[in-house]
Amino acid sequence: MSEHGLSVTHSGHAPTGARPEPGASADADAPQPVFYFDLGSPESYLAAERVMGELPVVPEWRPVHAAGLPAGGSGGAPADERRAAVEARAAAQHVQALRWPADWPTQDTHLAMVAATYAKQIGRAVAFALAAFRQAFAGGRTLDQDTLLIAAAACEMHPRAVLQALGRRSVAAALDAATAEAAAAGVTQLPAIVAGEAVFEGPDAVERAAAALAATFGAASA
Repeated sequence: MSEHGLSVTHSGHAPTGARPEPGASADADAPQPVFYFDLGSPESYLAAERVMGELPVVPEWRPVHAAGLPAGGSGGAPADERRAAVEARAAAQHVQALRWPADWPTQDTHLAMVAATYAKQIGRAVAFALAAFRQAFAGGRTLDQDTLLIAAAACEMHPRAVLQALGRRSVAAALDAATAEAAAAGVTQLPAIVAGEAVFEGPDAVERAAAALAATFGAASA
């Protein structure tokens, strides 16, 4: 990992449970890529907006708590450098201008990631994550309980069920387990895409993972 948050690719241990969905890849024996993210990470937000369109195989979205990763999953770059780099990348992606939450980058995202973990458990990981990311970085809203309920409503998650999940120890434990699994797989910063034992992480993780996976699946189908 770079001391200044630069993207890196390295080998780790393949995460458990990452098997391909039916019809998702050209190689039935290849593991399904796993997209690791934290809702408080603007780099993860930009990756989330394009990962489904750029990877040649559908990834599994797996929420993790960045605070449980080295350097808080940010790569150790100063906040002002991260902000400038993210704004430049957003402009290059033609994403609407970012609005920064007032508490970024010091926010505690644990509650948000518990909500994202619950969303994953009920099959709403992608829809909820995109809604919450947009509330945070397109709307400039703090990821507090009210914002999480707005995001949940956007993907038809019942508010009472969400509130109950936020206080459920089993959901928090599932988040802790996913974070520990990401670290064991070699993830040090977010966003990260793990494909087998290859770890692509940092701001351009999607592009590098897409290129590697295209080569892999292209060779498999040749």
